[in-house]
Amino acid sequence: MWTIAEMKARGRSAFRANYWSCVIVGFLLTILAAGSAVANSQNRPEVSPSEMDSTTAIISDGYSRLSPQAQVALMSALIGGVLIIMLVSLLLKIFVFNPLTVGGYHFFKRNIGDPTTRVGTVLEGFEDYGRTFVTLLLTDVFLILWSLFFVIPGIVKAYSYRMVPYIVKDEPDLSPTEVITRSRQMMDGNKGQAFLMDLSFLGWYILGALTLGLVDILWAIPYRESANAALYLELSRK
Repeated sequence: MWTIAEMKARGRSAFRANYWSCVIVGFLLTILAAGSAVANSQNRPEVSPSEMDSTTAIISDGYSRLSPQAQVALMSALIGGVLIIMLVSLLLKIFVFNPLTVGGYHFFKRNIGDPTTRVGTVLEGFEDYGRTFVTLLLTDVFLILWSLFFVIPGIVKAYSYRMVPYIVKDEPDLSPTEVITRSRQMMDGNKGQAFLMDLSFLGWYILGALTLGLVDILWAIPYRESANAALYLELSRK
């Protein structure tokens, strides 16, 4: 049975041997995972309750002064804008972010055995594009469906599908559904231990919050991704 200490030691060693490349790719994976939500939360101005009430009153007053036709046109434009943003975000995730994520995971996996692995390795996620596209899309759909059964089932399945980005690159002969099945098999009996390994990074995340994300970028995230890659290699041998 693998141990958390052993996986973290392997990951830490590989990370240190190729430090800056790991930092860059880890930062890229963070951006891909966070998406536009990070930018929206960081750029949203702080507004006090009184200021919010005042602004809402002004907007409501201005809206009520519009003609019914203008109100309908304004609401249609707002709804249309939101739908377009949602559609663009979804298309970016499916067609660009998912392959880059596969490439990022592949970088960390390869870096465990080859500390000279270059950042450009992430672009290899676009190889075998159609199969990668279908596999990650199916994974996302399954996770969404499981999440409809409340949060816990979604989290459990997220751990079941944890190895999908590695397997889809490492085992090109498997179909998309076989990749997902293979990930479930690899994580069978290992989900709880993997969860505990994630929790073991909690101290680093707290330090990251205290340093406005600096520790996350320069240490915690690439360290975690390296440990996860070491875990994949360990489980793939069995």
